[in-house]
Amino acid sequence: QVQLDESGGGLVQAGGSLRLSCAASGRTFSSYAMGWFRRAPGKEREFVAAITWTGYRIDYPESVKGRFTISRDNAKNTVYLQMNSLKPEDTAVYYCAADPVVTEFVRRPGRVDYWGQGTQVTVSS
Repeated sequence: QVQLDESGGGLVQAGGSLRLSCAASGRTFSSYAMGWFRRAPGKEREFVAAITWTGYRIDYPESVKGRFTISRDNAKNTVYLQMNSLKPEDTAVYYCAADPVVTEFVRRPGRVDYWGQGTQVTVSS
């Protein structure tokens, strides 16, 4: 079992930045790829970013490419999502997720093993 605890969400003006954190506990952190999804009101869940234990990153979707960066600190069992140049359309609940297979984040997100409770990000115009 893996427990994921997100933090760092909040209210920010357009053009601002936030850094989300996700602390993992339970099974060996190194066994899992980590990632972020988001769900905006009235919209489907959207893949945002994913990273393997060794730091390999799946291509970001166009909606966040160049603005968001995922990273992880394996010593702290924590994954981060640095979000810059935020836009009102980035407003969503952001979820941290973990799975042994990094490609599951894009191929079969419904099968990703573990999820956090989510943290709200609101970007005002």
